[in-house]
This record gives sequence, structure tokens and C-alpha cells, in this order.
Amino acid sequence: MPADGNLAHANAKRKGLRIALAVAVGFTWSVLSGAIIPFLGPLFAAQFLISSSRPLPPQKALGMAVIIVVAGALLQAVAVLTGDRPPVLLLLLGLVYFVSFYLQANGKGGGAIFLVLVVAVMVPLLTVLNRDLGDSILSILVQGVVSGTILMWIAHAVIPDRGSADIEAPDLAANPRAARYAAANAAILLIAVLACLTQDGLATAIVIPITVASLLSQLDVSASAKTAFGLVLVNLIGGVSASLAFALLQVRPTAPSLFVLVLLAGLVFGGRAALGDPAAKLYAGALTIFLVVFGIGVSPLPVSAAESFSTRVSYILVAITYTIFMAALLWPGARRSAEDRVLS
Repeated sequence: MPADGNLAHANAKRKGLRIALAVAVGFTWSVLSGAIIPFLGPLFAAQFLISSSRPLPPQKALGMAVIIVVAGALLQAVAVLTGDRPPVLLLLLGLVYFVSFYLQANGKGGGAIFLVLVVAVMVPLLTVLNRDLGDSILSILVQGVVSGTILMWIAHAVIPDRGSADIEAPDLAANPRAARYAAANAAILLIAVLACLTQDGLATAIVIPITVASLLSQLDVSASAKTAFGLVLVNLIGGVSASLAFALLQVRPTAPSLFVLVLLAGLVFGGRAALGDPAAKLYAGALTIFLVVFGIGVSPLPVSAAESFSTRVSYILVAITYTIFMAALLWPGARRSAEDRVLS
């Protein structure tokens, strides 16, 4: 047992190194190649690597890529057809969010569900708020999925696991309140998207709902106040770290500097996300926020003066506060959930 424990711990460290390497290489390459949304490929790679300690087989990777691309294409078509009818657009988006959160609440779909949520937030906003970029969003999405998959395979090839200490996670029992949680989460995310659709700033419209979706994937209704504070702190650190990294990059705007900054963030957040402790999901969320905020900072997308980089960090704080408050307001009571678990 001790030997198995040491091997599992060593493999967890190697998993963290894979995450850091993939996001650093992918992010640097995306920026150097002039990608419009440089965080997309690294974000997909990070989710693939965090969700499994083994590389996805080609057929499974292809299936996941097809799901994400098809979802993106359908959402783009929905946004184009109903962009001038906001109630219809919001109703259809709400349905997508509900199904995604319902599957997530029942432990289904793995990391693909969060990626679908990111796509379901990003594609409609880009399509509605920026028609020129919206026309090419599908090709951008395909590039992101393909590059994320390739980065995952490269990371596993360069830093493979030792031995076979992998332990399959047990299937989660069906959540008796999954529908209520999914409805509440869908409403919370939909309100954030609606608010952002009224804003002119494209960067703001992406940061806020993605932060909300990430937090809803991390929150636990049975968590204590201390755990909730930790959630706020860790995710805020992700945004602040991105702000500091962007400031340092402005001082020395070189490719090696960019690589080192993202690698350090990957080691800190991705390394903790690779461990099998309760805080892993928090650090995975912090890595997501870091990649999104830092990626928007170095993106060639035009932003207004009002959208200074430091201002976006305050938007993250607003998104965190909003999500915690709305979850406390709309989620089924923790006491009743505990009673249901006892009765079952």
C-alpha cells in the first residue's frame, strides 16, 4: 500500500507537470501565431488533462471534439436566427445550460460538460456582439479543439505516468435534486449572459459568464462558510495572478517571458488541480480564470479604454460575489439535501 501511495503521488505530480507544460506551450504558440482567442486551445487541453490521468484514445477524443464542434455550430445558428429576438435566444440558451448542469449534477459527461458550457457562453456572445468575429467563430472553435487534443497527446508523450497506479473514480449516485440544481444554475448563468449582452465590451462579456460557469461547477451546496471563502479566495487569486502576469509581460514582452509566466501559473494551479484532494476543483477553476483573463489581455481583440486589464479583475470579483449570492438564494436548502441523503 505505501508503495502504491507513493506511485500515485508521483503520478499526480507528473499529471500537474503535464497540465503546466500543455498550457504554457499551447498559450505561447497561440499568441505567436496570432490567434484571436489564444486561451481556447490551452483551456481545452487543461480540461482534457485534468479530467483524466490517461490520454484520450483517438476515437474518444474525436467524439468529444465532434460534440463540442456540433454544439458550437448549433449555437451559432441559433444566435444568428434569433439574435433579433432575445426572449427566444435566452430560452434556447437556458435549455442548453439546464441540460449541461443536469448532467454535471449527476456526474455525467466529465470535463466535456464544462467545455460545452464554455462554448455555449462564448459562441452566442461573440456572434451577437461581434458579427465579424462571429462569422469565423466555428473555425476558431475547431482550431481550439484540435490544438487542445494535440497538446494533450504531446504532454502525455513527454511526461508519461509511471506504472499503473491509476484508480478509476467510482460512479456518482444520481442526485435526487439534480433537476432543481440544474434549473437554479441555468437561471444564474442565463442572467449573467443577459447582463453581458447589454454591454458593449466583448472582453467583459466573456470573462463574467465563464467565471460564473466555472464557479457553479465548483460549488457544493453542503460546503461550509470556510470552504466558500476558500472558493472565493482561490478564484480571485487566479484573476489577480493573470493581472500580475500581464503587467510583467508588458515590462518584458518576449516569447520566453510569456512561456515562463504561463508555465508558473500552470505549475501552481494545475499542479494542485492534479491532486485528488477536495480543493482540486477550486484550483482547476482558478487555472481557467487565469487562462481566460490573461488570454483576453494578450488577444488582438480591440478593447475600449474603459476595459482596462485591472478593471477585468474587479469584474471577476463581481462575478464571484454574484454567483455565491445567487446560489445561496436559489439552490435547494443544504439541510433538506442532507435529509434526503439520510432517507435514501
